[in-house]
Amino acid sequence: MGAVLMAEGDSKAALSELRSACEHLHEIEAPYEAAQVNVLLGLACRQMGDGDSGRLELEAARRVFRQLGASPDLAAVDGLLAAPVPRRSDSLTSREIEVLRLVASGRTNRAIAGELRISEKTVARHLSNIFTKLDLPSRAAATAYAFQHRIV
Repeated sequence: MGAVLMAEGDSKAALSELRSACEHLHEIEAPYEAAQVNVLLGLACRQMGDGDSGRLELEAARRVFRQLGASPDLAAVDGLLAAPVPRRSDSLTSREIEVLRLVASGRTNRAIAGELRISEKTVARHLSNIFTKLDLPSRAAATAYAFQHRIV
């Protein structure tokens, strides 16, 4: 159920289900399956913006996979640990998300300002905040981010 909730984008609800599943798998001594759930927990934590907890869950899974000789799983977890932690769009204000959606739709600052009834300078400030919060270098990167994270 936790994997389904994650696929639906509900990481918060997924965490509860996954933690419960992990506890149950430890109780019945199913280390491989518990490690698989640790991977999902790690991904859910990352999606919630908790990169440190995500890393700890992934490292726990990595230890078990190494101990069990589960090479493909170990390689997959190593790849996840090496990948940059995605930024949360939750850190954006609702207005910044509106601006990001409009940027991703190809609108200019002037068009965005007119649509939102704010000044172009305010649009530029929102964009600056978006670039800083999400560590993005440009409008193109912000557009890609919006599509990758289903903000658009």
